[in-house]
Amino acid sequence: MRNIAILGSSGSIGENTLNVVRNLPGKFRVIALSANSDIDKLSRQVKEFKPACVCVNDLSRARALSKTIKPGVKVFAGDEGLRELIKDKRIDQFMFSISGTAALSPLLSAIESGRDIALANKEALVMAGPIITRLSAKKKVRIIPVDSEQSAIWQCLKNEDKLTLKNIYLTASGGPFRKLKKRDLRRAGLKEVLAHPRWKMGRKITVDSATLMNKGLEVLEAMFLFGARASQVKVLVHPEALVHSMVEFVDGVVIGQLSVTDMRIPIQYALTYPERLASPLKGIDFCKTGALHFEKPDFTKFPCLGLAYKAARELGTLPCVLNAANEVAVAEFLKEKLKFIYIPEVVEKVMRIHKNKPAPALSDIWLADEWARIEARKVIGELN
Repeated sequence: MRNIAILGSSGSIGENTLNVVRNLPGKFRVIALSANSDIDKLSRQVKEFKPACVCVNDLSRARALSKTIKPGVKVFAGDEGLRELIKDKRIDQFMFSISGTAALSPLLSAIESGRDIALANKEALVMAGPIITRLSAKKKVRIIPVDSEQSAIWQCLKNEDKLTLKNIYLTASGGPFRKLKKRDLRRAGLKEVLAHPRWKMGRKITVDSATLMNKGLEVLEAMFLFGARASQVKVLVHPEALVHSMVEFVDGVVIGQLSVTDMRIPIQYALTYPERLASPLKGIDFCKTGALHFEKPDFTKFPCLGLAYKAARELGTLPCVLNAANEVAVAEFLKEKLKFIYIPEVVEKVMRIHKNKPAPALSDIWLADEWARIEARKVIGELN
């Protein structure tokens, strides 16, 4: 039985991870859970899975939770509490589903602990990919990607010499506006943006999918996970979302990974690797699938993707700035204080005035993140 800690258990990935645990009785013990502030959901999870310890980011909510759950469950609070939880030597593997920039510090702590990580956060890698990959190599920590696209690439590359890699093809559903004309994006509101045609995800990642920024972040993520150059990572719009990504080798062979659209598939494989265990999910019925379509992304209609490629080519602190400015812009859009069409404009303006620092230390990353957030808010103030 593998002891796992699910960091970010109240979110979509965390809940799907617990679904996988339910469907594989006797395979896993949930040692630890963490959530940002949803103590109602966390309390139900504690009651069902009986972890040894939990952490809540919000201190007052952590105190409230400690009064309602069964005695004997250790309750940690805040960033310091999460670092203490991560030190628990009973943990064999972390499921890292904390969203956004907040994942970077605990991810580095988890790598320092020397335990394997199933990684469902892309922002930490975008911010500090070279730092994370160096540290994981030093600590001999295996980072197994959970995002469906990165899991697909990882599976395609698993038994191959990476020196024979020619191209990576990241597939994208195209989001809710694939067929919409650029001029019509000006009318896109919150309801339309959050209506993703294929995936049920959190609000922030759903907005990123609508701008194609999510795919741009995945370009950077793939570069760091698989040691690829920006020019080797190509985006293909694939509306059927059955081919989750492909790898082309120098001899012309292309290997792809296909499955139904369900995050429980890459989650289960990340937790059970190197085993493949039976799943209750239905497979693909190829006789009913019909044609599979692939097309080039429209960089004019979705400028966020081009901005991500610019960051991928220049690296340094620019990917961190891209991510921070985007997080601020998306947060304001979700509060309906910024128009959807202005998200890429905010990111582009902040990137343009940033003085990029090559080979940054972790302190440089945090300074760039803070600076970009301040500048993004200034730009948003000017636009409004």
